[in-house]
Amino acid sequence: QVQLVESGGGLVQAGGSLRLSCAASGRTFSNYAMGWFRQVPGKERECVAAISWNGDSTYYTNSVKGRFTISRDNAKNTVYLQMVSLKPEDTAVYYCAADYRPGSMVTTTMRIAAAYHYWGQGTQVTVSS
Repeated sequence: QVQLVESGGGLVQAGGSLRLSCAASGRTFSNYAMGWFRQVPGKERECVAAISWNGDSTYYTNSVKGRFTISRDNAKNTVYLQMVSLKPEDTAVYYCAADYRPGSMVTTTMRIAAAYHYWGQGTQVTVSS
């Protein structure tokens, strides 16, 4: 089992920044690809960004490219999502997720919520206009 705990959400004005953190425990963190997803009521969970086991391969959905940065620190068992130039449409509950993929680059499959076995509880991000 992998336990994931997100932190760093909150209320911010449009144009502001937040950094989300996701602390993992339970298994060898470096064996897992990590993803950040977000969800608003009535919509499917959307993959915002994903990162490979060693951080060399990443994915971003088009709407956040150039504004969000995913990174990881395997020594700290933590994955981050740095968000700048936030927009009201970024308002959502943000979840981190983990999937066992040692040695794998980020693939198309890793953009899909069903590909991930472990999930955090989510953290609310609200961007006011």
